[in-house]
Amino acid sequence: MYDVAIIGSGPAGLTAAIYATRSDMKTVVIEGLTPGGQLMITSEVENFPGFPEGIEGPELMGRMRKQATKFGVEYLPGDLSDIDASGPPFKLTAGKNTVEAKSVIIATGSSARWLGMESETKLRGKGVSACATCDGFFFTGKEIAVVGGGDSALEEATFLTKFASKVSLIHRRDELRGTAAMQKKAKENKKVAIVWNSVIDEILGVEEDRLTGLRLKNVKTDELSVLPVEGLFIAIGHTPATKVFEGKIDLDKKGYIVVTDNTRTSVPGIFMAGDVGDPRYKQAISAAGLGCMAAIDALRFIDEE
Repeated sequence: MYDVAIIGSGPAGLTAAIYATRSDMKTVVIEGLTPGGQLMITSEVENFPGFPEGIEGPELMGRMRKQATKFGVEYLPGDLSDIDASGPPFKLTAGKNTVEAKSVIIATGSSARWLGMESETKLRGKGVSACATCDGFFFTGKEIAVVGGGDSALEEATFLTKFASKVSLIHRRDELRGTAAMQKKAKENKKVAIVWNSVIDEILGVEEDRLTGLRLKNVKTDELSVLPVEGLFIAIGHTPATKVFEGKIDLDKKGYIVVTDNTRTSVPGIFMAGDVGDPRYKQAISAAGLGCMAAIDALRFIDEE
């Protein structure tokens, strides 16, 4: 029996673990299939306070994990497969392991959204990717494309210029949605070319078993054109990892956890932290802040009970 079970080991989950264990709460972290979360595939983090020179994502997560471990948190590998939300106590299953906890903090984060095209699926790993830091190196000296218009797309496009000879940023509108700082950085990069008012009509190269180009459609004129590229990075948003919680706690129409008061969910004793309930900010620092809040809320809940 644990005081709190934390589902997820990204910035939100590990910050919650640090706060919980320092408050003498017996804590277990169900790590997920990708321990460390999205920052494990982030090359350089420049906006996390305390690191003026920047820090690599995996190193930052390694430091967080070391700090949580120092205070006595326990870890359970694998993804959560089931949760009995009728408690407290709550029963959680990950693989062959089942644990009970007086409170739960959900910090499962979100994952990249795909275009949903058959050609995209067939060419994943053969020129199509959703992780610039994972696969950017393979496109050194090549022309590639990024689809999207938010901060994630701008960040990936800028990062990929370290390797590619040219990065075409494809956006369906005539203005970007990213922050002013990210827009400025991308627009001032000579290797970035923005393709406005366009969507991907088809991904080319299935017969060759490798990406050879993109057929683009101008949304204003319906004109079709071909953009020869050898790589395509999808950066059109994320989907919250909440499928296992469907029907057990309240979710909004996009699948994000609905909070009733700060980090409290619709089930007393179950709390939310990080991107799984944050469709707006999606920053490591805001996720960590929510992890802190969720741990304090969980402690207060147990004290009240």
